[in-house]
Amino acid sequence: MFSLWGKKALIAGASRGIGLAIAKAAAGAGANTILAARSMEALETEAAALRDAGYQADVAQLDVTSHESIDALAAAHGDADILVNVAGTNIRKPFEKYTQDEYDYVMQTNLHGITRLTQQVGAQMIERGKGGKVVHIGSLMSLLGLPYLSIYAMTKSALAGQTRVLAAEWGKFNIQVNCIAPGFILTDLNRHMWEPPEMAQWLKGAQPNPRLGRPEDIAGLAVFLSSPASDYITGQVIASDGGYTTTANWPFGPS
Repeated sequence: MFSLWGKKALIAGASRGIGLAIAKAAAGAGANTILAARSMEALETEAAALRDAGYQADVAQLDVTSHESIDALAAAHGDADILVNVAGTNIRKPFEKYTQDEYDYVMQTNLHGITRLTQQVGAQMIERGKGGKVVHIGSLMSLLGLPYLSIYAMTKSALAGQTRVLAAEWGKFNIQVNCIAPGFILTDLNRHMWEPPEMAQWLKGAQPNPRLGRPEDIAGLAVFLSSPASDYITGQVIASDGGYTTTANWPFGPS
């Protein structure tokens, strides 16, 4: 039920963090896994380690800010049964301070490039007639708002909306489309933000599971949503966030 044996999984944004954790988990579940990103040297190292462990893994160049790069990837690996879109970036600042270049860069990286890749790979899934899985990696910003993330939030909210609409359009082709909304996951992109001790103290009061998440906390859910076990789940935005979006802590205790 949870096996990906015999499936080809394309992981867009697989060189580190959540994307790399998902690629490792997909390969471990039996998929022929394609690790795609800009950092070819890092990808080659990780793919070689997976092959040495007995798994199927290969690499592909992907720059989501380049139409040519996206089109080349879709032409080479558009026969994927599973597409996981992880590639993304963030610039944190007050909304009124963003420059046009910063806006364009975040939108292209997090939304426009992902949309172009999904459109092409999805079209080939439809043409083959064998169904498929699309998993977007959204964010808490797909569900709520936090300060200084406005452009990032726009992209991740758009992915959540796209998830629901594509699920409605592609369900008749047996293609399930879902979105994971990771909580506070420690990665290279946000490590410095969590260094001040007051951030750890805040987190303990903000969510029932007081620790920061790990990329592996997202990988298992991504494999589940890529497997036959999730065939009747589509159009969902699923938070993996230590309970942050569904609970609140308070100092009261029963006497």
